[in-house]
Amino acid sequence: MPLQLPTVKDVRDLFEDTLGRSITVSPTNPLLVQNTASMLVSVYVDEKLKLGAVVGMNFPLTVYAGAAIGLLPPGGAKEAVAARIIPPPVAENIQEVCNIMTILLNREGAGHLRLYKVYMPGEIVPSDASSALLALGRRIDLTVAVGGYGEGRLAISLVG
Repeated sequence: MPLQLPTVKDVRDLFEDTLGRSITVSPTNPLLVQNTASMLVSVYVDEKLKLGAVVGMNFPLTVYAGAAIGLLPPGGAKEAVAARIIPPPVAENIQEVCNIMTILLNREGAGHLRLYKVYMPGEIVPSDASSALLALGRRIDLTVAVGGYGEGRLAISLVG
């Protein structure tokens, strides 16, 4: 059975359970190339290290989700977004969120993916991963609002 995209409800439930906050999720337009330079990109591979999925979070969602899971104050998170800085604790925390997101990608009877690498905003993302993130087709683009913090964009793209 091929990999399946999560539903909007799946994404909302995962973020609510993980962050312990109210979450609002709604569909949005697909990413554009110019949106990707400041995105966190997490790469998921199968047991043979074949690329299976790519998840992108824009800068605000990266900071808000990383701050919320670490119970860091919303005011500090909003200041970090305004200053375009990802504090070290937030960078650590968001990698854990990316690891937890494998729950969205792994369904019973389908292939199994694991987190391979997280590229923080501004890091060079391999071309196969960045191309997969932008490819139309098996993808979902969402706005995710983290209660008390703010909102950002999330894109999940399946490969193959």
